Amino acid sequence: MGFYDRHILPRLIGCACGAKPIAKQRAKITPEASGVVLELGFGSGLNLPFYDPGKVTRVIAVEPSEGMVAQAQVAIAASPIPVEVRLEGAESLSVPDQSVDTVLITYTLCTVPDAPGALHAARKALKPGGKLLFCEHGLAPDPKVARFQTRLEPLWSRIAGGCRLTRDAPSLIAAAGFRLTRTETMYLPGTPRWAGFNAWGEALPI
Repeated sequence: MGFYDRHILPRLIGCACGAKPIAKQRAKITPEASGVVLELGFGSGLNLPFYDPGKVTRVIAVEPSEGMVAQAQVAIAASPIPVEVRLEGAESLSVPDQSVDTVLITYTLCTVPDAPGALHAARKALKPGGKLLFCEHGLAPDPKVARFQTRLEPLWSRIAGGCRLTRDAPSLIAAAGFRLTRTETMYLPGTPRWAGFNAWGEALPI
């Protein structure tokens, strides 16, 4: 891992993912988590302030980037909820099967190299009756915007840590063995349309 990936990129991602429109999205979905939560793509801990400490007993924070984990230490120290960090990829989870109540994925599926593999691993980790909560940006429904995303993606992915603009999160979640029980979508205000189409909601394992 080079200097850019270790020191510069985590700060850029942390800044972008902490923008006000994205924070509002986190505030919509994160409070719905309960019990033992498996958060995939923990990053710098931006979801921690939005967890309900009356509902969440523990957060298992999965994050492959040492730089992001280093940034997260302040948020972890301030959290009233115990946080267990696992420096690993979402595709190769070390958590036992059927051991968590909630899986939370926010602005992660765009970057995970093997998104289907990560979702299959998440489904295995969920207890019977558990749920997956998600909030992701991705492929826009407007053909003109989608074409621009496709053209821009190769360059964008190289400078943005592997982020793919054209991933369709709800479709990926459904294909991984989940039933989408609620899905909402919108273009985030104040963001470019090619990066601002969001989908969020809840899914249950089939």
